[in-house]
Amino acid sequence: MLATLKGKVAAFLTFLFQQRQTRRMLAALLFFAVITTLISIEFMPNRVNLKVGQVSPENIRAPRTITFEDKVKTEELRREAAARVEDQYDFDPGVSPAVQRDISAVIAGISEVQADSEAGRDARVARLRQLLPFSLPEETLGVLIQPSPRTLQQLEQSVNGLIAQALEGKEGVTPENLEAVRNSLLEKMDQLPFNKAYQELGRNLIKTYLRPNKFFNPERTRLLKEAAMAAVPPQQVTIWKDEMIVRVGDVVKAEQMAKLEALGLTQAPIPWRVLIGNGLLVVLLMAVVLFYLFQQNKEIFRNAGHLYLIGIIVIVVMIVAKGIIAIDITQWPELSALFGYMVPMAAAGMLIAILLDSRLAVLIVAVMSFLLMLMTDGQLRFGVVGLVGGITGVYTVSRLSQRGDLARAGVYTSLANITAIMIMELIQTSSASLIIASAVIFGVGNGFLSAILTIGLLPYLESTFKITSSVRLLELSHPGSPLLKRLLTEAPGTYHHSIVVGNLAEAAAEAIGAESLLTRVGAYYHDIGKLKRPYFFIENQLNQDNPHDKIAPTLSTLILTSHVKDGVELAKEYKLPPIIIDIIEQHHGSSLCTFFYLKALENGQNEGAVNEEEFRYEGPKPKTKEAALVMLADSVEAGVRSLQNRTPGRVEGMVRKIIKDKLMDGQLDECDLTFKDLDTIASAFLQVLSGIFHARIEYPDLSKEIERRKTKGAGLRKQPARSVIRR
Repeated sequence: MLATLKGKVAAFLTFLFQQRQTRRMLAALLFFAVITTLISIEFMPNRVNLKVGQVSPENIRAPRTITFEDKVKTEELRREAAARVEDQYDFDPGVSPAVQRDISAVIAGISEVQADSEAGRDARVARLRQLLPFSLPEETLGVLIQPSPRTLQQLEQSVNGLIAQALEGKEGVTPENLEAVRNSLLEKMDQLPFNKAYQELGRNLIKTYLRPNKFFNPERTRLLKEAAMAAVPPQQVTIWKDEMIVRVGDVVKAEQMAKLEALGLTQAPIPWRVLIGNGLLVVLLMAVVLFYLFQQNKEIFRNAGHLYLIGIIVIVVMIVAKGIIAIDITQWPELSALFGYMVPMAAAGMLIAILLDSRLAVLIVAVMSFLLMLMTDGQLRFGVVGLVGGITGVYTVSRLSQRGDLARAGVYTSLANITAIMIMELIQTSSASLIIASAVIFGVGNGFLSAILTIGLLPYLESTFKITSSVRLLELSHPGSPLLKRLLTEAPGTYHHSIVVGNLAEAAAEAIGAESLLTRVGAYYHDIGKLKRPYFFIENQLNQDNPHDKIAPTLSTLILTSHVKDGVELAKEYKLPPIIIDIIEQHHGSSLCTFFYLKALENGQNEGAVNEEEFRYEGPKPKTKEAALVMLADSVEAGVRSLQNRTPGRVEGMVRKIIKDKLMDGQLDECDLTFKDLDTIASAFLQVLSGIFHARIEYPDLSKEIERRKTKGAGLRKQPARSVIRR
């Protein structure tokens, strides 16, 4: 009985999990739980409700008696002990004698100039000016060259005495007090009984040669401070049961917070109201996104894989955001508070824009920017920067045309982030240095982190959810891709035909608003099935006999139509995306092989004896605009190339006839092309064809012209010279 019940329950659960709605509901619940947790984790237990400086909303008493080390008090006493330790300096005894020798050398030089009575005044002034390491006025130099050995000797003794007094004293001269000591010596110099010229000389000697002789020793100072701090014992504090720790209305102090932490009272209970509020907000935002998809993009709404993809991208980026916000660099607390600027919101926008839809990406970026504000305690600046950078990333990748666009998207996002950060920090009235540093560091870091995340995650998301992105299509369109390289070497005519078809189809896709890149890549690969038997197709028959001339029309049709099935098999072997395989499979639809059908009619002489269905492709017909464009471009290229005289009128007539025939044959019934689209497509085809099959000037037959001139020259030589002159 129990085994039967277990079997029924297991069968029911298996059935339940197999239901699409059940899987969607479970995935939605999972995404809801993870997102709610990420934005609410700061409100969970192990978080201090009260902080130093806050007002207590209630009385808090000790629930038990404990003795603990008051780390706050201990740290305070140790800081005081360290502050009492004086800075340690190293004394250089050689500085004072060296300074005095320098001053004496200058005085001796001045004495020699004064003693040189044979030299003229100007020569002595010039010599003195060259001798002194500082500049003095002309009149001062004129006084100093006059012989006055006693005054000069007294000046030397006075200046060196002042220098020795300063440098050899207990305090000495340090780099910090150098200016103060110099000013003090200059004041003393002014009080000495010397005339103005010698006073000025003495002042300049002090200014020039006085230098520090005591230098700060950080290592010895650090060791002494550490020793003083280590000498302070830990401060033990006893808290008695029912002791009042904090009263209602009190401003919490550091000592009170230490007691609360020791008692384990700083761990707040689960804030159910906050959790419920955050949960309801997440539900509301998820409903907004789903309602948008239901109204604007039902294809994504009905595809469970695409919904899972959106949820995974959002969660991955939010987890990265959580880790970035948690970074704390103690050396730079101001910058640590700004790490919210570095959240790579653009990565989510770029991934969704590349894989799904650009407009949806903008909505997701807006929703995630709002969630980022909640994660950062409601800081609007982080949400604004995330929104600006995210939208910039979306629009820089919305139309990828080459591989370098992803890297450029990171640069553009960085520039947008730098601008937004500078604006937000200006509003916050931050300092200029902080504005520049935060804008450059976090703006550039955000942009490049977004690009790295996008490039790194894109291949895995593509393969997991079977999505063909623009980046994958660009890789496939490269001439070096394996299949295109084979097509070029083994079937060059088909390769050239495919390139022309790609140009035609791409131009038409751009004209009607279809996906031009997908259309072009699909056109490149639409005939890869011809690699199996390349020489059975006319474009690869270079001056060779046509093998179809020797076989029956039915066999020729079988060979011709089999290139579709062969192309599908080859595409699967090379792991081409399903969307490209669909174009390969649908690019002929169920069209009729007209040439071989008419040939069979000629051979059979009886229309009833020939079954038209045997001369048609197996299909299916084109389901998308892109597949239909490849079909039309393929037929138009082949038809126009078969024309003998390609005048503009004949080319236009052929193009419009081919499109009309495909329409009347029912090949366009299952794709959503309109009559207006068909007219636009024809115009786009004609514009491209006018560049491919343009008219050329017919050059004259040079051999006939040369022969005519020879004949004319011979006739002239036979005539008399006089007759030639008359002519």
